[in-house]
Amino acid sequence: MACALGLGAAGFAAAQDVGALAERMAGEAPSDSQMLLEADTLVYDVDADMVTAVGGVRIDYGGNKLVAQKVSYNRKTSRLVASGGVQIIDSSGTKVFSEEIDITDDFADGFVNALRVETIDKTYFAAESAERKGGLVTTFNNGVYTACAPCEEEPDRAPVWRIKAKKIVWNGKTKTVRFEQSRFEFFGFPIATLPAFEIADPTVKRKSGFLFPSFGGSSDLGYGISVPYYFAISPTMDLTLTGTGYTQQGFLGQAEWRQRFNNGEYSLKIAGIHQEDPGNFDDQNSVNSGPTGDPNDWRAMVGTKGRFDINPRWEFGWDILYQSDKNFSRTYGIEGFDSFVQRSEIYLTGLNDRNFFDLRGMKFDVQEDELDSSPFSTDDYQPWVLPSFDYSYIPDEPIAGGELRLDVNARSIYRSRLDDSTFDADENLRDDLVQGIEGYSSRLTAEAEWRRSFVTDGGLVVTPLLQFQADTTYVNQSQASVDAINALATTPGAAAPVDIRSDYNRVMATAGMEVRWPVLFSSANSSHVLEPMAQLFARPDEKYGSVYAIPNEDAQSFVFDASTLFERDKFSGYDRIEGGTRANLGLRYSGTYDNGWMTNALFGQSYHIAGENSFTSPDLVHAGAESGLETDTSDYVGLVGFAAPYGLSASVSGRFDEQTLELRRSEAKAGYVSGPVSLIGNYTFIQSQPLYGFDEDRHEVGAGASLRFHENWRVFGSGTYDIEADIMVSDSIGLAYDDECFAFAFTLSNSRDVDGSDDDERKFGFSISLRTLGDVGDGTTSFGSNDTNSFVR
Repeated sequence: MACALGLGAAGFAAAQDVGALAERMAGEAPSDSQMLLEADTLVYDVDADMVTAVGGVRIDYGGNKLVAQKVSYNRKTSRLVASGGVQIIDSSGTKVFSEEIDITDDFADGFVNALRVETIDKTYFAAESAERKGGLVTTFNNGVYTACAPCEEEPDRAPVWRIKAKKIVWNGKTKTVRFEQSRFEFFGFPIATLPAFEIADPTVKRKSGFLFPSFGGSSDLGYGISVPYYFAISPTMDLTLTGTGYTQQGFLGQAEWRQRFNNGEYSLKIAGIHQEDPGNFDDQNSVNSGPTGDPNDWRAMVGTKGRFDINPRWEFGWDILYQSDKNFSRTYGIEGFDSFVQRSEIYLTGLNDRNFFDLRGMKFDVQEDELDSSPFSTDDYQPWVLPSFDYSYIPDEPIAGGELRLDVNARSIYRSRLDDSTFDADENLRDDLVQGIEGYSSRLTAEAEWRRSFVTDGGLVVTPLLQFQADTTYVNQSQASVDAINALATTPGAAAPVDIRSDYNRVMATAGMEVRWPVLFSSANSSHVLEPMAQLFARPDEKYGSVYAIPNEDAQSFVFDASTLFERDKFSGYDRIEGGTRANLGLRYSGTYDNGWMTNALFGQSYHIAGENSFTSPDLVHAGAESGLETDTSDYVGLVGFAAPYGLSASVSGRFDEQTLELRRSEAKAGYVSGPVSLIGNYTFIQSQPLYGFDEDRHEVGAGASLRFHENWRVFGSGTYDIEADIMVSDSIGLAYDDECFAFAFTLSNSRDVDGSDDDERKFGFSISLRTLGDVGDGTTSFGSNDTNSFVR
């Protein structure tokens, strides 16, 4: 019953004493907090000056709770003794379990037997006994710490990992947990012993101190160990210093500064090394070895990233890398800057409803081994883009009953080296493509498109379309570029170039019509939609499309298949414009079944009706050549796919010669995901396209699988096989474990050059994650003749 009933003056005083104790327990409790004390019996011993609550004792105050069978408070000694299934839950959610607690009334000093503690972050302490001193330091004797929840079915079973220590000191002032004479156990088996170490309080998210070390190595760098130290300077600023020692290359130093603001954040990273053995790199033409005759090569980098929200619609940011050579960050695995193609950029982006604005300047750096003087080097071919601009505007209100879309695109490119180098199967230089000019090239394009759909009583959907595009291009190219273009035009079957000028202006107007007639067929167990579809686009010829004139920078990649059949302009960018009158015809199908199956298909063909066919018009990279659209009647394209309710899905697409039906291009995909099993496979075939830079057919098959053979264990693998070259291009296998407190993954992989050289790359990677303690690995370690991304982060 409630203790306040029928207590009289003495009982009221006792309740006040216990309430004062609860108030101390609560700390800074809200001023309007009310204390609730429940017990079967409340006794006040005047002679002993003792207050005792017995039977189902429960004290609630300020979000703090104490539950026990008996609670005694000695007013003379200011000691509280709680016994019998004691449980304390403080306002933060931390739970303390014990059979007996003996503590002072201010909870500053005390002693506990058979203690268990569960924090709000699901970390767990247990000990034979514990002492608390000064209200800040708790010492667990013969203690255990883990972040793994106990097994519900077998509470006594050892967790995945735990730390046992003779003493665990939890310091509430320094926010640290120190382990003395400790050992680390994995599934109950001891695997490491440490005399002493310290971690941050599990409730603390940011704390200065050493982070978990990591290690790695390669044939070029040697073995290495990395030790980071973290400085929590303020709630919004931190600094991480990392020192890495390599057995062959010496000491690598890194520093990363990060700062956060209300509207964004930025970071600055620097790294450098004085290589002790640059000649250890296998390839003497490699940038890794440094300047000739320099045995002590200094290498370094500076990188910065930032992102800021100017307002809810506008964002400004950057990602910039500067390094002593083009391959330093990738060689030493500098996190965030080790991509093979690193894009440095500054950008401003705006998004509002359906309207979009993007302005950015970019520089592409290829982090490769080859020196710039090597004919195989590609880094200097990469341009500066100063700037790239995209703007799209769609009015909220319909225009003439339809949708109007306005697009603007602009780009200005500078390239310091002529990119006219491609290689045949024997790696012989072949100058029949000019993929990028040496010099400046700028283009401004504006496009407006209007379309409106009408639905007739018979279900016919008619969509007229009007489109207008205008652009202007300025080119200031070197004499080497002019010579390369003229040489390209003299190849057999090529068109002669016009006078190469510094500026070009083009306009393109399109009038189009799309007609669709979706027809629904239903049965007792399924429904099917069959949709014949036709498009007609009338437009003039592409200006400058039939000569090697305007540089093609953004429309070089080209694929004609079922996914692009009904595109108005099938070129991938703005530098090329599809001209001439063209019709696209096809049939689309989709089906759904009551048992959960779904099917889809598409088949069609494109027809050049009048004017000049843009896909027979060569440009500097022969975009569209041998694409299946170069004849008046295109190749056939089709796609068939299905999805089953039990996780199986597959699709097959292909392009077939319009006369012989010979397969020109195909792709098949299949996947299965159900419970513990995941499978995926694909096959790709692309017939040779000599004019487009591919002299040989390309056949490739790939597969991947993952099997979870236990609740927490899974095995996975993948492989890619080049059928034409008869070589396994890559293969890998791995094993992983994951649960709420621990994750582990180990992988083995191999990659090989298609030409069959011995320049293979063998890698192993692993990562271990221990919740609240840290991560080890989280990367890949490589051993191979051209290992450049080997350090385990």
